[in-house]
Amino acid sequence: MLPLGYSVLKLQNSETKPPKLRGDLFRMESRCLGMWRGGGWEGGVKGGAPSPITLVPSAWATSAAAHHLADGVQRDSRNGHARRLCGLYRARACPPRPPLARPASSTEPHQAGGSCRGSRGPCDSRQRLTLAVLAFAQTFTAWCNSHLRKAGTQIENIEEDFRDGLKLMLLLEVISGERLAKPERGKMRVHKISNVNKALDFIASKGVKLVSIGAEEIVDGNVKMTLGMIWTIILRFAIQDISVEETSAKEGLLLWCQRKTAPYKNVNIQNFHISWKDGLGFCALIHRHRPELIDYGKLRKDDPLTNLNTAFDVAEKYLDIPKMLDAEDIVGTARPDEKAIMTYVSSFYHAFSGAQKAETAANRICKVLAVNQENEQLMEDYEKLASDLLEWIRRTIPWLENRLPENTMHAMQQKLEDFRDYRRLHKPPKVQEKCQLEINFNTLQTKLRLSNRPAFMPSEGRMVSDINNAWGCLEQAEKGYEEWLLNEIRRLERLDHLAEKFRQKASIHEAWTDGKEAMLRQKDYETATLSEIKALLKKHEAFESDLAAHQDRVEQIAAIAQELNELDYYDSPSVNSRCQKICDQWDNLGALTQKRREALERTEKLLETIDQLYLEYAKRAAPFNNWMEGAMEDLQDTFIVHTIEEIQGLTTAHEQFKATLPDADKERLAILGIHNEVSKIVQTYHVNMAGTNPYTTITPQEINGKWDHVRQLVPRRDQALTEEHARQQHNERLRKQFGAQANVIGPWIQTKMEEIGRISIEMHGTLEDQLSHLRQYEKSIVNYKPKIDQLEGDHQLIQEALIFDNKHTNYTMEHIRVGWEQLLTTIARTINEVENQILTRDAKGISQEQMNEFRASFNHFDRKKTGMMDTDDFRACLISMGYNMGEAEFARIMSIVDPNRLGVVTFQAFIDFMSRETADTDTADQVMASFKILAGDKNYITVDELRRELPPDQAEYCIARMAPYTGPDAVPGALDYMSFSTALYGESDL
Repeated sequence: MLPLGYSVLKLQNSETKPPKLRGDLFRMESRCLGMWRGGGWEGGVKGGAPSPITLVPSAWATSAAAHHLADGVQRDSRNGHARRLCGLYRARACPPRPPLARPASSTEPHQAGGSCRGSRGPCDSRQRLTLAVLAFAQTFTAWCNSHLRKAGTQIENIEEDFRDGLKLMLLLEVISGERLAKPERGKMRVHKISNVNKALDFIASKGVKLVSIGAEEIVDGNVKMTLGMIWTIILRFAIQDISVEETSAKEGLLLWCQRKTAPYKNVNIQNFHISWKDGLGFCALIHRHRPELIDYGKLRKDDPLTNLNTAFDVAEKYLDIPKMLDAEDIVGTARPDEKAIMTYVSSFYHAFSGAQKAETAANRICKVLAVNQENEQLMEDYEKLASDLLEWIRRTIPWLENRLPENTMHAMQQKLEDFRDYRRLHKPPKVQEKCQLEINFNTLQTKLRLSNRPAFMPSEGRMVSDINNAWGCLEQAEKGYEEWLLNEIRRLERLDHLAEKFRQKASIHEAWTDGKEAMLRQKDYETATLSEIKALLKKHEAFESDLAAHQDRVEQIAAIAQELNELDYYDSPSVNSRCQKICDQWDNLGALTQKRREALERTEKLLETIDQLYLEYAKRAAPFNNWMEGAMEDLQDTFIVHTIEEIQGLTTAHEQFKATLPDADKERLAILGIHNEVSKIVQTYHVNMAGTNPYTTITPQEINGKWDHVRQLVPRRDQALTEEHARQQHNERLRKQFGAQANVIGPWIQTKMEEIGRISIEMHGTLEDQLSHLRQYEKSIVNYKPKIDQLEGDHQLIQEALIFDNKHTNYTMEHIRVGWEQLLTTIARTINEVENQILTRDAKGISQEQMNEFRASFNHFDRKKTGMMDTDDFRACLISMGYNMGEAEFARIMSIVDPNRLGVVTFQAFIDFMSRETADTDTADQVMASFKILAGDKNYITVDELRRELPPDQAEYCIARMAPYTGPDAVPGALDYMSFSTALYGESDL
């Protein structure tokens, strides 16, 4: 709509020749409301750029259209202010008269001397002009209030409320977004003129040159000047900046309307007057952008009043666009005013273009929040996986550190089997979890760097280094537990052997001592003859010899008991009790023997006869008997060996023993010959022998029986040694089989580790080619797993055979396991590094050539070929790539690429640094600017605005994390989006 009483005389432009106008945006239309005579407002935009506008007053004209506008104002029952002004101006212009009838033509000649009532004379013309002014005042008042409402105020009378200049300056600040000079608060005329001048100066600074519009006219309430100034503001700030495909403002706005309403039937926007009369154009614009507000399918082209009122009411209620037009005026006018329609339609353009910006801002925020939500989910997954792994390690280590020994071999064998199940079933999945945890951590850090977020710091005690330390403690406890199990099994095996040996020797000794005390306590020498006394003395001497021969056995029993105590034998109390009983009995036998000898020596002089043969028999039979008992004991003695050499030694000793059997048999026959000679003497000399040999209790039958027993034990011993020899040969084959495989697998693992090291440094081709090559390499490594499993099976057979050493290889199964796990971890880590490089390249927009250049530069300056550059090499690399920096700048760069101050730069850190140098990412300022658009340029945002502009889950995410806004302009429920935006990028706490 045009301001009243002005026409454009000229355009100010930097070009010497006035620019050619591209449209009739401001062209005078003499037929439109009759408001310009011989002139109008013309202006244009060349290439979308505004041209300064010069305004001068022109005479008011009259027409039938003005009369029609006055009728429209009369019909407006919703604007009491318009009716009041209508009455005011009507009172000023002419005496009262009835409502005017609609004229038959657009103009009628002036009737000289006619009256106001029922005439078309000068008074009626002035009345129509006044009503036209009121119509424009209504439209302009609504437009001004649509902006002043943002500042919490409004105007009621456009010619009065702008007179002091305060609301005029406020209106300019709201629509321009700029601050004007500080207004004068005084009530005097000079203060008002100063404020209006500040507003006019600001308008002029925007490229609009005002002519004949002065501050005095505005202060004096000149309605034509005031409306002209407001139209100037509308042109400059609402219409002039509209440009679609480099068209002028009017053409751009028309093109925008055509494109938005193109899909709608019965809508054909060709201009800004009659194309809008049926109201469907306004409804189509609203439905195109907010389809939920209007049911377009129920609208009818033959009901324009309903269509227009529906559009006006919906725009005012839901789009915050004030009601600037009257539906009855538009329907009742053959050609609605083009400027009024443009003013109202421009409000739709700005309202919906703001929604477009809000949608763009919401999309940016959604993208940033989606990245942040994904990163937080990865962080939660890492924390859970790390917690579960650490908890498993925490539960497992006490089990491995439990060294409570068992009393039986069966119980220890069960513990060993449980340990093997742990190694075979429970630990491998945890090894995979640990490797996956490191990969997830590296991937998360890479994504955080790519999205310009701060590095992820896990909770205390859940760093990768903490997990590695805990894993090291686990493997240390595992190694110690395995060594303890094997040592404990050896100990129990040794204890069982010693306990059986103790029982055998104790049983033999107890059998020998049985009845010895009773014999030594006999008083038979008191009634014996001399020969009997001498026999008793000889017998006692033989007993002492026998007692001395058993001294070694008693000492052996005591030594075995002592060793069982030292080895913590579980049944030590019973062993100690039995050993103590034997020792006490032995001491008692010694005392009794000494006492009997003394008694016999006292009576020795009384006894002279002695049977030399019995004595000789006793002396020779006793050692032989001891030898046989020792032989039986040795032949029945259990043995334990671990090597074939040991069993060969036992076999040799046994063969040497068998070689002594002929001599032993001769000794037996000689002893039996003595006994036979005694019998012969007795028979020959008829000696009265009362009882058996007084010097010994060993009978020929006993010697023969023991000798037969010895002969029976020899083949049994042969069989036992043969079986043990076969077992040791089997164990030797197991050792050789394990050693042969271990000597192949160990060097193969070492070779693969070295090859992976070279591949990670000397990678060629694209990153995808490198990744494909590494995955094929990983597949070839994984295909080698059956050989590791076969070696595990051989190792299990060795452990089941209780083989504890292997001279055929230096590799243990533990070495192979550790090497295999390191090989899998290394190839997985190398693949993860290449994947992170691909993520970095794609996210940062780095070309393959740049990645190859980075790789070539890094490899060139990695002089030691360790996959890392030291400080001097990194400086030389930067200089070669064109960086010119001082010590402070280099120190800053080192703090980025080497945050732990290790003095080296890895390839991943080098890639991250170079990608940050060559790529652009979202920043906290960009996110903050997006939130400001959603908030309508406020320093805070409300919950309703977030829920309206963002998806539900991301809106709730922001509401839960945004701090309350505490600025001076805060309102209840205001949220601080600025601190939230900086927290997203680690510049503050979230």
